[in-house]
Amino acid sequence: MTKVFLRAFAKVNYALEVRRKREDGYHEISTVMQSVSLADEVEIEYAREGFELTVQPEGAEVGPPRENTVYKAQKMLGELVGFRPPAKVRLRKRIPTGAGLGGGSANAAAMLVGLNELFGLGLSAVQLREVGLRIGADVPFCLSGGTALGEGVGEVLKPLPGPPPHYLVLIKPAASSSTARIYHAYDEHPETGAPSVAPVIDALRVGDLGSLARSLGNDLAPVTKGLVPEVKALEEELQRAGALGASMSGSGTVVFGIFCTEVEARGAANGLLAPFVRVCEPAVCGVELL
Repeated sequence: MTKVFLRAFAKVNYALEVRRKREDGYHEISTVMQSVSLADEVEIEYAREGFELTVQPEGAEVGPPRENTVYKAQKMLGELVGFRPPAKVRLRKRIPTGAGLGGGSANAAAMLVGLNELFGLGLSAVQLREVGLRIGADVPFCLSGGTALGEGVGEVLKPLPGPPPHYLVLIKPAASSSTARIYHAYDEHPETGAPSVAPVIDALRVGDLGSLARSLGNDLAPVTKGLVPEVKALEEELQRAGALGASMSGSGTVVFGIFCTEVEARGAANGLLAPFVRVCEPAVCGVELL
């Protein structure tokens, strides 16, 4: 084997509650995460030496070369196994950055899975999660994917029943916001909304899509709407377009709406004006090896 191809799936947060700020500066949360079919494509090819990353489309934002998650995954995996796996990586970006969809974490997860496969490293899922956590709090979830309750900083995972079939419309304004900026704003003006995690879990366990959609919530949404007013406007647009429920994902600026059918979702998406609008559906894994 000289090459592997993978899909790295985005995620949304059906629910997100902020618990407390820890002494190390991180926030403990409780969140229900769901993989969705929007995905980046990752191709990893064996190289004689070194590491090379090519990103498509040209100009896609992945951060400085030595700070992006793909590079960190290769570096930190190398620290575990005792050598830096030499590879040429081609990354096709479809998940927008600064969106709250976990695109960078998904890319890191795909790199860990791909390098483990390509080089026959034989690392277990637990070992990959441990490396992933050093890269980012969402990476352990992106490695397993599906539907899960995340606690701690999001890395303590408990599988949950998958949702009833539905479609999501994802919409993002031009503006983005960093996780650090959102949490800083939250610390200055903490505003806890109605509980969302327990109601969402209850809805998943009974398979009630209407209850799931009505239970969506995100404690970071109020401060984000203050920083990026378009988030509030897009959430209201989705509701007017017929979404059963709508919410912001993670600490980004993407808003998603839940629809019963693909026809309803695409009809709503066609009437929305924003730089990024996509229709997708729940996915059962975080990384797919093709």
